[in-house]
Amino acid sequence: MGYPSDLEDEQWDLISKYFTYGNYGNRAKHNKRALVNAVFYLTKTGCQWRQLPHDFPPWPTVHSFYRRAKKKGIWEKMMQDLVKESRMRSGKDRNPTYSLIDSQSVKTTNKASDRGIDGGKKGKRT
Repeated sequence: MGYPSDLEDEQWDLISKYFTYGNYGNRAKHNKRALVNAVFYLTKTGCQWRQLPHDFPPWPTVHSFYRRAKKKGIWEKMMQDLVKESRMRSGKDRNPTYSLIDSQSVKTTNKASDRGIDGGKKGKRT
């Protein structure tokens, strides 16, 4: 059974090098692609670890796989490299020269905690 979050072959080919047996020892019992697909399923759906569908490896195995990869910095390295690859494919420099952050500013005063709106009277209270 496939899920929309599952990796296609081309996508797996791009990231499989990050999940080699050298990074996890030789005792691997589950396919790394199935473990990565499980992590992507959790990320995409936001479900709880224990609610992971049974056609994935057991949730404690997936959790351990995710935690060890995060501790080793594999997820972060993979994402950085994928951003660089994506930039190259779109004709941009691998390393961005600047970035934009969208934010909203709200002005407040020191009196903000002393004043407010009285919901019942629809007026300001002091």
